[in-house]
Amino acid sequence: MAIENAHGGAILLGMTTARVAAYRRTLQTLRDLGPAKLRPKEQACIRGAADALLFSSDLAHDSAAREALAEISALGDELIASARWSPERAHRLVDDIWACGPARAFGLPIAA
Repeated sequence: MAIENAHGGAILLGMTTARVAAYRRTLQTLRDLGPAKLRPKEQACIRGAADALLFSSDLAHDSAAREALAEISALGDELIASARWSPERAHRLVDDIWACGPARAFGLPIAA
């Protein structure tokens, strides 16, 4: 959700430094590993999920963000099952993408 400030610019509500840091970690993972370890479609899935979560203010009412989370979870499972990524690396990526989202989901705080 956004509101307008006195200068006509948008202010994102619920945006935190922790969310932005998680987004940066996700993009850094894409830069570091993307070209060698991820197919273009997988890179797009990761970027899309991070974007959807970063700009979501409420997962309960944001079907696009929920869908992105389901896709990234499935991608993490696929990367592990194919032995292309270690479970630790895949879980770290999924955790970083979750952390791009709002601090509360469905009225409950998200574990850090």
